[in-house]
Amino acid sequence: MNPKYLFILLLASFTAVVQAQTADTAPDAMVKGVTNEVLQIIRSDKDIQAGNNKKTIAMIEAKVLQHFDFTHMTRLAVGRNWKAASAAQQQQLVAEFHTLLVRTYSKALTEFKNQTIDFKPFKMNAGDADVRVRTQVSQAVGRPVPLDYFLEKMPAGWKVYDIEVDGVSLVIIYREAFAAQVASGGIDGLIKSLHGKNVPGSA
Repeated sequence: MNPKYLFILLLASFTAVVQAQTADTAPDAMVKGVTNEVLQIIRSDKDIQAGNNKKTIAMIEAKVLQHFDFTHMTRLAVGRNWKAASAAQQQQLVAEFHTLLVRTYSKALTEFKNQTIDFKPFKMNAGDADVRVRTQVSQAVGRPVPLDYFLEKMPAGWKVYDIEVDGVSLVIIYREAFAAQVASGGIDGLIKSLHGKNVPGSA
């Protein structure tokens, strides 16, 4: 994944998922309310800015990732090969994918500096359980980058299951890589590959 998009994915995960704390609040309203608070944390925390990985990961785990639907997200990323995996393998895939995203976001966190978020008009019909919230990230240099995130209504509230940056789906990016790994080494090969990426000190 292009490194210049990593900070955008991180911000998307922060702003999109914390709204699960209030299940009855509209997704766009919660996104707007949480964004300013999150931007303040990113910009004011000296440890995170200095690259304190342990603190960064702890914050991500506490404030963000428990609000993802990781099973849904992993199932979409693995694609048609998901059904070929046993229940135990599926659990391993979800756990490794969770860890991979934690590592990705922790590395991306310090990349966010002076970008701003513009929210696009949001439409949601009564009873909708799957929505798309559109925003745009403006940068000091370069054109604005469209950012959309997809949420599903769960009993505990809204949860994110995909993020699309500049028209490119996070799930699709991983699906292509995962399919190649399954083709060469099977489901166990994919699990092994993910685990290798998640070992502390790996690239």
